[in-house]
Amino acid sequence: MAPPQKPLRRSKSEYVIQTVTNALRLLEAFREAEELGVTELSRRLSLHKNNVFRLLATLEERGYVEQKAESDRYRLGLRCQDLGHSFARGSGLARHGRQMLETLVNATGESAHLAALLDLEVAHLDGEACDQPILSNLRKGQRLPLHCTALGKVLLASAGEEIWQEYDKRFAAKGELPRFSASTLVDRDKFFDHLKGVAGAGFALDLEECHPGMVCAAAPVLDASGRTVAALSVSAPSSRVDEDALLRELAPVVIHAAEQLSGRLGYHG
Repeated sequence: MAPPQKPLRRSKSEYVIQTVTNALRLLEAFREAEELGVTELSRRLSLHKNNVFRLLATLEERGYVEQKAESDRYRLGLRCQDLGHSFARGSGLARHGRQMLETLVNATGESAHLAALLDLEVAHLDGEACDQPILSNLRKGQRLPLHCTALGKVLLASAGEEIWQEYDKRFAAKGELPRFSASTLVDRDKFFDHLKGVAGAGFALDLEECHPGMVCAAAPVLDASGRTVAALSVSAPSSRVDEDALLRELAPVVIHAAEQLSGRLGYHG
């Protein structure tokens, strides 16, 4: 008598839940656009608008998407950033980035930050405070504008033309850029000229453009493919570091640190 055959193992595809698949497809649609509306998502995903709306309502309730009041369009929410941070903690960027932040603080005596580009904003991934009586605030987990921060200018200058066009469409083409201090560059044409200079120089400065009394220098971090994945910065009070010292002393240290971090991530340009 033949022994009983073992039941065939079911393929994992048989366990797939279509609603979950559709929710993930919806999130992935934001790879190609910063903001999307219900109608556009319905077309891209080939789903009925009612299904898209229910998926969006669920994801919004959990914080994975957020709706902009002025346009009723959706963008990725902060919970997506949280997941990205969780992933980054186990990646080379987080591990080597933490070491480089500590190196920067030891070398300069000032505070250092690691940030990435997210939804056309600066998303601060990590930071290390200096041991000084007056220091810049750590901004880990916070978002700041691109146009008035050294980190933001470096990240935008290193991005592709499509990102520049999206930024121009969303912010610059509406008129003057938002002003955060008397030194903020708000003229659209002058800003993009400045951005070209940043791209050519390979670093950026913030001369009290975001916060009065604070200056900053930043440089891009590249991965093995040569793509900018983050930026490193050092910030200090302008009372302690003037423009000349920022350019002559701090900027070269930040650039070197960013090059070292890029090398650890596999970049060999």
